[in-house]
Amino acid sequence: MKLLYFNDFQLGVLNETGGVVDVTHVLGDIPHLDRQDLMGGLITQFDAYRDRLEKAAAEGAAVPVDSVRARPPVPRPTNIVCMAVNYMEDGTRDAPAPINAFQKTRGALIGRGDTMVLPDMPAGIFEGEAELALVIGKRASNVSEAEALDHVFGYMNFIDGSARGVPAFYQMKARETFAPTGPFLVTADEVTDPQTLDVRLYNNGELKQHFNTDDMAHKIPRLISWVSSVHTLEPGDIVATGTNHRGLHAFQDGDEIVLEVEGLGRLNFDVRDDLKRTWPRHSRLEHAENGWEGSFAQQTSGKYAPE
Repeated sequence: MKLLYFNDFQLGVLNETGGVVDVTHVLGDIPHLDRQDLMGGLITQFDAYRDRLEKAAAEGAAVPVDSVRARPPVPRPTNIVCMAVNYMEDGTRDAPAPINAFQKTRGALIGRGDTMVLPDMPAGIFEGEAELALVIGKRASNVSEAEALDHVFGYMNFIDGSARGVPAFYQMKARETFAPTGPFLVTADEVTDPQTLDVRLYNNGELKQHFNTDDMAHKIPRLISWVSSVHTLEPGDIVATGTNHRGLHAFQDGDEIVLEVEGLGRLNFDVRDDLKRTWPRHSRLEHAENGWEGSFAQQTSGKYAPE
């Protein structure tokens, strides 16, 4: 099942024809303060509501998915955990990096059609990392790898926005609008194998990142087991599984970004930089292959550009 929030945070289900059916009324008996709380409640009680949702999606009035404003599918997670350096980079790494992670805040979450805003700060470059994210379905504390996938409710597209070259990692990652997600939360039963998904990111129509989740250094069961050994994961929590860095490149003003993780829909959003800073358009791989200085493109104009 593909779930989404749309317009004024109505909760919808994508029907068999690709239309969105508002099912908010079906969930009225789930305790909530406002609609943004409904997804968390639904995740914890999904088995009790599945049949009702399927019936509503089959019988309800649908509107075209492209005609609605898609919101972040999980707007109020307790935790947003992002894995760091979790790909083998097409075999160019000799060994997996030590497992590691960081956190983003709810304020980073935006949805399809929204705008990532680049802040006024002396970052060397702004990048967005194409990622598969999983959403926790039941409380996970010190979970074994064998049991880990039982704690996954579903999957969604995720972008990890980064402001590189600043002295504190917190400043790099914990920025508002730096976590586009969606448009759908796809239940785990619709994803046959999350470790064999094709990932593509386009910038202004040009394919920039293209890799498969089979290149993960630490696989999803290991991620869940490790994170849940550090702190408890709650239903609705988001775990972003990392990226292949070779296609990373500068996000800049006016860019139109599209992310497609196989089977999870199309996440598109815009980039805005009020300072109109510019960078070369090449990727990290192209930068390395040409032997240029540093690990990424250098800013060419605008505030904070090197003199």
